Amino acid sequence: MPTSKEFAIRMEDRPGTLGKVCRALADRGVNILAFQSFPSGEKSQVCIVVDNPKIAETVLGDEGLDYTEAEVAQVKLPHRAGELARVASRLGEANINIHHAYCGVEPGTNASLLIFGVAEVGKAAAILDQIATAARGS
Repeated sequence: MPTSKEFAIRMEDRPGTLGKVCRALADRGVNILAFQSFPSGEKSQVCIVVDNPKIAETVLGDEGLDYTEAEVAQVKLPHRAGELARVASRLGEANINIHHAYCGVEPGTNASLLIFGVAEVGKAAAILDQIATAARGS
């Protein structure tokens, strides 16, 4: 199961800042696949997964934004009751702590895409791949 690059961006918490960043990415043809935002002190923390991380790096740099990059595990699962419970339980059984998680949409299929920020990305990705394979068979 794939891993992805996540960009965690610290930006001013004021009207228009998120729109400006998203517009800059869109103008360069970068599609945001998953997104979350929350307040962090006097700023906002915005986490995104995009379809073209290289161009996104350039855009974020050109915009003068303060950001970090990290690998995250991702999985596409059916939209039905119990799927998130199954994933969270399996990661817990493997002693993998979920630091943060959010959802997005897989390009082309519009299927739910779950993003997990964990310390052991490779191990989590392998477990998520097993779960996704089993879900496709059910």
